[in-house]
Amino acid sequence: MTEKTLRDVLRKDRITPFIRKKTVAYLGLAIIAISLSLSFFSGDEEPALDFKTEDVIRGQLLVTVSATGNLKPTNQVEVGSELSGIISDVHVEENDLVKRGQVLAKLDTSQLKESVGKAQANLLDREASVEQANASVVEASTQLQRLRKLRVVTNGELPSQTELDQAIATYRRALANLKSAEAQVKQAKASLSSDQTNLVKASIVSPIDGVILKRKIEIGQTVAASFQAPVLFVIAEDLTKMQLNVDVDEADVGKISTNQKAEFSVDAWPERTYDATIKRISFGAEEKDNVITYPTILEVQNQDLSLRPGMTGTALITVLELNDTLIVPTSALRLELNMDDMKPRQKKGVFGLLFPRSPQPEPKVHMTDTKGQSSVWVLKNGKPEMISVEILATNRRSAALRSDQLVEGTKVIVEAASKNKKPND
Repeated sequence: MTEKTLRDVLRKDRITPFIRKKTVAYLGLAIIAISLSLSFFSGDEEPALDFKTEDVIRGQLLVTVSATGNLKPTNQVEVGSELSGIISDVHVEENDLVKRGQVLAKLDTSQLKESVGKAQANLLDREASVEQANASVVEASTQLQRLRKLRVVTNGELPSQTELDQAIATYRRALANLKSAEAQVKQAKASLSSDQTNLVKASIVSPIDGVILKRKIEIGQTVAASFQAPVLFVIAEDLTKMQLNVDVDEADVGKISTNQKAEFSVDAWPERTYDATIKRISFGAEEKDNVITYPTILEVQNQDLSLRPGMTGTALITVLELNDTLIVPTSALRLELNMDDMKPRQKKGVFGLLFPRSPQPEPKVHMTDTKGQSSVWVLKNGKPEMISVEILATNRRSAALRSDQLVEGTKVIVEAASKNKKPND
């Protein structure tokens, strides 16, 4: 054996025991780790998700359209004055009940009375002119008849043709003057009637039975009606019947129709609701801030007079009513569940901590609504299960469904969260 071979053998004998001791130590540690992992960290499974559920109920579902507007009387009249003048009397106040023909206020009538007196005197003068014209007609007629008889007696010798023609012309002028005088009498009568009408109009009367909403004049105030009639009073005909004028969004106008029922509330009585019925839906659109709406009128009963013109009302128009149907929260239709999250997970042991698995893609189930078809998740024996349903109608909170697999009391999942995160967190 050479010196080199002997040296290698001696070195090998020296290293082998060290390597064996080190290998045994590693194997011992691995066995301890695996034992601990199997003893303390394996076995129990932890559910992946916490579920929040609600029961399927059977009842009524209402689908509504919301709109806002203002209350107005069914018939509101603005009373003005055709005449200019000074207000001498005001007989009513706001909120007073008035009858048709009742005097509300009066203008100063001194000048109007003077005008009536002048018109009456002018009429008398014109009537006298008629009498004079009538006398002239009688005189001219008598003279003409006399000349014609004379011409017969004298066999045409007297009077001359010129005299006869003059008599005929005089008679005709008398007739014309009579007609002119009669026409002037009619004109004088019309002028007198106009002045008398103005005198009557100086008393401002109510055109309808109703209540005074606004009074815009005071005694001594001058009314100028040169270009347009000024508004002196605003009268509502009957406040026991009113209308709510609302603007319906173009997205909702196709859902509503006349005679549909609605209910609304006002800020003055926030805990009270009022019934209404759609009377008219306008075909003409209105645009405000690039939003298209359609004016809609709702009939309102106001027997206790708790509603007042101008109040803002928020109406809910019932466009669909389903009775005795299965109802679930709309959140059940919007739920998304991860298929992996629905599988129970084992708690990680030491091996899992030392050798973690690479993350896997998370397939998701998305809820879709196609031609009324959708799905909901129900909880059966603590596990989620997807059920196909038909959506009949929805509103903001609930949905009406039809399904052979759903019954009243079934628990549908409305929310899901991982174990370390509670629902609604």
